[in-house]
Amino acid sequence: MSSIPLVKALSVPALAESEKKLKPRQKRITQTMCDLAVVKGNSPAAITRKAIQALGGMSRFVKKGDIVVIKPNIGWDRAPEYAANTNPDVVATLVRLCYDSGAKIVKVFDNTCNSSAMCYTNSGIADAVKKSGGQISYVNSSKFIPVRFPAGSALESWPLYLDAVECDSFINVPIAKHHSLAGLTLSMKNLMGICGGSRGEIHVNLDKKLADLTKFINPDLTVIDAYRILLHHGPLGGNLNDVKITKTVIAGTNPVLADAYTATLFDIDPKKIGSIRMGEEYGLGSANISNAKITKISV
Repeated sequence: MSSIPLVKALSVPALAESEKKLKPRQKRITQTMCDLAVVKGNSPAAITRKAIQALGGMSRFVKKGDIVVIKPNIGWDRAPEYAANTNPDVVATLVRLCYDSGAKIVKVFDNTCNSSAMCYTNSGIADAVKKSGGQISYVNSSKFIPVRFPAGSALESWPLYLDAVECDSFINVPIAKHHSLAGLTLSMKNLMGICGGSRGEIHVNLDKKLADLTKFINPDLTVIDAYRILLHHGPLGGNLNDVKITKTVIAGTNPVLADAYTATLFDIDPKKIGSIRMGEEYGLGSANISNAKITKISV
């Protein structure tokens, strides 16, 4: 995939200087027209646009001149119909909405599990992002910067991708699917794609580490692709019998609430998912669906 440029490596002095400055991101906005937008319809692009509109529009999250990071799941060498990666139409729609709101650059990337070239191509995301004007690139190992987390964190120090920390707006766009260890992989789990180091080490005390990571990155917007969901044998999948088409997108600023609602699509009590429980305990947001203002729309 020579058409996808690798991100230019940083020099060693630049890395050292950046490490000194890395601090937890500040969420740009927490109040929207509703707590959560849940939109159903036949077109992934249309339901994504409608979900963002229901929150008050992309201009609430992206300002003129912003450098935006959109973080989908591109981790697996699977075609879209297998529901292992974020729907490319959802990603492309968000890229266009960001540019419509004045973004200077929209960056899309993931630290993949399978071959980056195969994942980016076969997921359909590389082509979709390029057609929508976004900047898609493989991660560069030189841009993983050691970050020291606050005292008491399960993650004491861990390398995070510099672009994800320093962007003006961070949009987290996971696909909803089963995960053999975490139970479900949703928005909090999707942030593992900005981590360097050993994934195996992160999976020890996973729920607390996901909460640490989410608290540090503090996504401005969470958009969960549930157009197709993977019910079993995640995160890799590979059997179409494990895929359920629900034609849904869930969007909001509270990642805990977004994950909690999405868990119900699997007929799972949100409190049975450790990362959701821990996220609420960490003060990342309420998981109480019944008390939330949820706008439901069919298009």
